[in-house]
Amino acid sequence: MADRPRLEVLDGLRVLAALLVVAYHFTAMWYVWRRPLETVFPAQPAAYGWLGVYLFFLISGFVICMSSWGRGVEAFLVSRAVRLYPAYWLSVVATTVVLTIWPYLEETVGWRDALVNLTMFHEPLDAPAVSDVYWTLWAEMRFYLLFTLVVWAGLTYRRVVAFCLVWLGAVTAAKATLEGGIVHTVLMTNYAPLFTAGIAFYLMYRFRPTLLLWGIVGGSFLLALPAVLYRNGLEADRGAPAPATWPVVLLLAVCFLLIAAVALGWLHWVRGRWLVVVGATTYPLYLLHLDLGGTAIYLWQRHLPAPLLVVVVTGAMILLSWLVHRYLERPVAPLMRRALLGMSAAARRRLAHGRPAHGRPARLGDAVGGDPGVRRASVRVGGRDD
Repeated sequence: MADRPRLEVLDGLRVLAALLVVAYHFTAMWYVWRRPLETVFPAQPAAYGWLGVYLFFLISGFVICMSSWGRGVEAFLVSRAVRLYPAYWLSVVATTVVLTIWPYLEETVGWRDALVNLTMFHEPLDAPAVSDVYWTLWAEMRFYLLFTLVVWAGLTYRRVVAFCLVWLGAVTAAKATLEGGIVHTVLMTNYAPLFTAGIAFYLMYRFRPTLLLWGIVGGSFLLALPAVLYRNGLEADRGAPAPATWPVVLLLAVCFLLIAAVALGWLHWVRGRWLVVVGATTYPLYLLHLDLGGTAIYLWQRHLPAPLLVVVVTGAMILLSWLVHRYLERPVAPLMRRALLGMSAAARRRLAHGRPAHGRPARLGDAVGGDPGVRRASVRVGGRDD
């Protein structure tokens, strides 16, 4: 099947997910305001906004499967690095600077740990995160590494379905037999069902809905519920009463239904270039809003009414995020892509010179110019990167 045009509705859903998370952090996180929440927002309008992260994971499963179809491992990994790291590096530095100057949090991360954070592997390296929002990046990173196995084999309908079934089966077995540890970390037992559901929805979109794919989605939903309900219970530990559980189940179902509507073509009418532009700001917005915006709220909460302050700070964070996308991500992405591809090509050249094929001297063209597969991979890296 030929590639379909960009799904601008997914950019719109990214915006929705990001705004849900921002609203939750700015109105339902007591440590942003440093005073009892009932004195700021008694009604708690965004108490369930944390479910925006779960919508992000569903979208990620869909988009990663879509954007990696037909790509090799090199192109896939380069596209992920180019997409994630530039804004992330800025976030680590900016957040560390801001929290050093205005340390409104009880504990801040030092520069040594901040340098470890630049790798995005700070969690397995046992370094504290510069920002609390970075936990989702480690989840995304593990998903990419697992999905690389399928990309390496070559994406086909059967292989992707098998990947989802094996992953869900392993998650089910781990939940039933293990209490924690490295297996849960690798398998992402709490979040894997969201990624597999997103992947299954993409297969519906690319091919057609089948009973097997609906079974993967249904199993994913059931496996996701315990983690979501547990997460809902943690609200009591954040200085707020734990919200009721039934809206969590309902809202998670709504998240699944939104991606199902995309897969089935029910939202094809949601389009517009503005969605792409605004959608491009969601990643910097997610990275920067909590600590930069939270600092602004903490410093200015005595000067403006709380609802107005949240609106102003949110608008400022969206503008800042657009500036990061326009003047950092867009210029740096092609430079970083060329640098990574250049390093990869250099490594192949060294390998080719050291290991000639069929008894003849290795030539430069054997490593790069003479291999049309390599050229095709390079072209694909320069293409659409969702």
